[in-house]
Amino acid sequence: MNVKDHVSSVKGIGPKKAEALNRMGIHTIQDFLYFYPRGYQDRRQITKIGELENGSLALIQGKIKLKVKGGYGKKQTLKLLVSDDSGSAEIVFFNARFLIHKFEIEEEFTFYGRVAIEYGKTKMIHPEFLKKDEKDGRGIIPIYPLTAGVSQSDMYKWQNLANGLLSDLQEYLTEDIVQRNKLCDLQYALDNIHFPPDKNHLKAAKYRLVFDELLFLQIGLQSVKNRITAKEKGTAFHSDVKMEEFVTGLSYSLTGAQKKVLAEINGDMESDKVMNRLVQGDVGSGKTVVAEAALYKAVKSGFQGVLMAPTELLARQHFESLREEFGGYGIEVGFLSGSMSAKNKKETLERLANGNIQVLVGTHALIQPSVLFKNLGLVITDEQHRFGVNQRNLLTEKGKNPDVLVMTATPIPRTLAVILYGDLDISVIDELPPGRQKIITNAFKKEKREQAYSFVRQQIRQGRQAYVVAPLIEESETLENVISAEELYRQLRKSFPEVRTALLHGEMKQAEKDAVMEKFYTGEIEMLVSTVVIEVGINVPNATIMVIENAERFGLAQLHQLRGRVGRGKDQSYCLLISGSESSVSKERIEIMVSTSDGFVIAEKDLKLRGPGEFFGLRQHGLPDLKLADLGRHMGILNQTKEEAKKILERDPKLLSVEMAGIKQKTIELFGENAVLSI
Repeated sequence: MNVKDHVSSVKGIGPKKAEALNRMGIHTIQDFLYFYPRGYQDRRQITKIGELENGSLALIQGKIKLKVKGGYGKKQTLKLLVSDDSGSAEIVFFNARFLIHKFEIEEEFTFYGRVAIEYGKTKMIHPEFLKKDEKDGRGIIPIYPLTAGVSQSDMYKWQNLANGLLSDLQEYLTEDIVQRNKLCDLQYALDNIHFPPDKNHLKAAKYRLVFDELLFLQIGLQSVKNRITAKEKGTAFHSDVKMEEFVTGLSYSLTGAQKKVLAEINGDMESDKVMNRLVQGDVGSGKTVVAEAALYKAVKSGFQGVLMAPTELLARQHFESLREEFGGYGIEVGFLSGSMSAKNKKETLERLANGNIQVLVGTHALIQPSVLFKNLGLVITDEQHRFGVNQRNLLTEKGKNPDVLVMTATPIPRTLAVILYGDLDISVIDELPPGRQKIITNAFKKEKREQAYSFVRQQIRQGRQAYVVAPLIEESETLENVISAEELYRQLRKSFPEVRTALLHGEMKQAEKDAVMEKFYTGEIEMLVSTVVIEVGINVPNATIMVIENAERFGLAQLHQLRGRVGRGKDQSYCLLISGSESSVSKERIEIMVSTSDGFVIAEKDLKLRGPGEFFGLRQHGLPDLKLADLGRHMGILNQTKEEAKKILERDPKLLSVEMAGIKQKTIELFGENAVLSI
């Protein structure tokens, strides 16, 4: 047997278990080794059953003396009587139909769990268990994140099997990298991340594997950046075409932050180096006008520009805005999306290819092979985190080294921006336009919902409009006390018969969504009940209230994005957070939302509160997952790996040497053979 073999080659792993493992990302035996424990239990000391204390976590070992089944189907229970030389304990499993055949009378097992002693009877409910001969069930025991159909006992057994094949794995780091960074070797690391004899072995293993994750992330990102800068010369736009010509025609003045970012973009565009820049700005900071000024310069320099947005709603909004702004300058703006008729699409593509369309706006339909430009010079993507790295690359390949500008309204802490957008130069618009009123945010417990909706009714009577957001489209059997958009819509139509109310969610057809949004925009609909589909890309100045039900179900960054849908007109706007959770994290999150409207402050606090997971949920597709590395705690290692990656690529930019073969192979494994990061 080899580590490269499929899991189905392992005795005891049939089609169902193989399918469950595949869902967990485990396809080969080697994948077990890289499927890390979520925690550990110290089971080095066995406690005699007669010495157990109520409420304690304990490891016991004993023989099964009695086995009693109860119930039917999924509801079956299993009760075991387990004895050692000091006494007996009852072991109880619910929903136990998968476990019934695992235990036989007189077999010896170890059980680890919470002890309950009631009326002199000792119990353990749903403990972890292992047969005595499975590594004795003692030591520091790994606990894995699992899915239905896979038990800790199964995973422990398979990890033992994979561990026995560690010698198949070759070290991919060079000896000098290992020594310079005081790392243990790969086999030691993978052995001790799963089966550490003590905390020191575990610490050394974690350090090596965190180092590896961050090193390969840096190699991937730096190789992209190096490849971009090593390209032939980019497009140098005319220095005599001034962005000011466009800016002075606007009906408002730019902020200092907007002017600073425009100067950075202008410098990039006039140089013959390929621009590859991220513009990061909070909701309402005015990124769109920056994109418009860049497109103006590109077109007036004789090139075409393209703007890609993640949803048709947002793309259409950009299209309308650009057509209005560029109308007086004789710039022709076109639109392309998947929902267009074949006739309209054909006409648009013809006008694009012959250069009649100078700026094209659209969704991911823009990356199709049939989309051909005459002279593409500038590529802009909005809400960049919703596109994959490869999608951005496919769009840039439609021109000859065009300049690239990406925009995001998702505030990202600087530390994370370096990781998420390591291949980009970063500009930040950290100032809101004058006159924008702060959105008043209030929190309500679920019992006070009526109070919140009483305020909504009052605002609607004054001629305003409201969004009401729910976390789910329809009711869920597994999530209790979580309201769905459909249920909310039914409730509010009954409670507010006089208010024109509509429902919007992601599973509706595009034409239906557009029709609902058009009616909301024109004021025909007064209250819009929705899922997070409205998080991005709607600008309705008359909407002054955002109600978020089950606010505890949303991350801070998402709550902030939703709040940014209001406050776009001259009237005071409000965000009402209705929460059904009393957890400390939920309370802290709500308090942060009430106390600040600064997206960058919120992002930093979210990073501390919940770790980087949420941001990596938004990361560019094509980057490998970080399983162990935590950017909140491992910034020191991140900086170390950044320098190490730089040394590696300076010495061997394409990783062609024999000694770099392991590093090259590992990079391809992580980023994919056809990924944009191919070296």
